[in-house]
Amino acid sequence: MAVSKPAKQLIAAVAVFLAAAVAVTVLLVSGDGQEQQAAPDRPGGPPERRPVVVVKIDNVDQARPQTGLSAADVVYVEPVEGGLTRLAAVYASTLPDAVGPVRSARETDIRLIAQYGRPVLAYSGGAPEIEPLLRDAPITLVTDKSRPQAYFRGADRPIPHNLYVRPGRLPGQDRDAAPRPVTDTGAAPEGGRPAGQHEVAFRAAAYRFTWSESDGRYRVALNGSPVTTTEAGPALAGTVIVQRTEVREGRQVRDSGGQMSPVAVTVGRGEATILRDGRAFEATWTREGPQQRTTYRTESGRPVRMAEDGPVWVLLAPR
Repeated sequence: MAVSKPAKQLIAAVAVFLAAAVAVTVLLVSGDGQEQQAAPDRPGGPPERRPVVVVKIDNVDQARPQTGLSAADVVYVEPVEGGLTRLAAVYASTLPDAVGPVRSARETDIRLIAQYGRPVLAYSGGAPEIEPLLRDAPITLVTDKSRPQAYFRGADRPIPHNLYVRPGRLPGQDRDAAPRPVTDTGAAPEGGRPAGQHEVAFRAAAYRFTWSESDGRYRVALNGSPVTTTEAGPALAGTVIVQRTEVREGRQVRDSGGQMSPVAVTVGRGEATILRDGRAFEATWTREGPQQRTTYRTESGRPVRMAEDGPVWVLLAPR
């Protein structure tokens, strides 16, 4: 039977429409991966990755020994009020059963942890002046008030030094795939100098890192006492990065004693000393923007990679 000209035109139009629809479908399924991650439940797509977890950890005498430091991929040492320090532990490859004691966030954290995509931040609260900044940041905020089932109080020390988090109960941690690696590991660069021991001084906190041949890592001490963990004994660092940063006043946040809360500037460029394998390497650190990872290069411009065994300890030391 002959087909009229209008019917042929209609059939052609339908064919073009169907071809376009198929092309769009192929683009969404086999593009550069971003579309696949946006729709992980699509049949045949990769599993959705769980977000990186960052936990703010108390670091005063009453808080030690801490729990969960040995499982961290990265441990940041941040300057806080009165010249003291607080820790921010980053978990990607392994989630320990518990981490703590958990304490409050600081303005430094907002830009510091933005380099890990949209991480989950476990903390015990923050000053009213920085809460709006935290809420506006690309961070999933979780406190013991918003998700009490993820937290518990220990009986071995007083409040506020006894709050712990169970990372596996935080948002997104039931996903199948682990986050992408947060450290760039590889062989040490050539050169360097012997560094069996290295000290880093904050205004009211002195850290010492001592190379241990038997551990193949550095042992950590604070104010002359070994830093220990409840789960693994001595705190160890496979790589130590002394990242010299500008430290400025924050949003007029003060502690109960009137001490101003400082902010370590982690976007930009500066000098660094990197310890690994019992040697020290002078380097520069660079971070172009809040969403960019920090990179480290030797004086000759070669990238510095981290030791296979972690954690990496990064001290945001004042210049």
